[in-house]
Amino acid sequence: MKTLIAILGLTAMLSAADGGALYQKCAACHGLKGEKAALGKSEVIGGWGSAKVVDALKGYKAGMRNTKGMGALMKGQTASLSDGDMKALGDHIAGLK
Repeated sequence: MKTLIAILGLTAMLSAADGGALYQKCAACHGLKGEKAALGKSEVIGGWGSAKVVDALKGYKAGMRNTKGMGALMKGQTASLSDGDMKALGDHIAGLK
């Protein structure tokens, strides 16, 4: 039982670390805390809830979202993200302050 708890704890820590690691690519445009309008165009994502982030990422990946003309750029940025990656990013961005 202790092993299972340790594995679950490690999995939770890795998920949190993955969101932070994945966000490094985003930070160049969105800022370390999501405080910037990427390329002077996008919405500021800091303060968004996890579900809103995931919905936006899925929309960009599917080519169905083009907020402020950022659709093509973000489609490329999201192309390799799995659902798990998007959830990890959503959770990370929701925790930015």
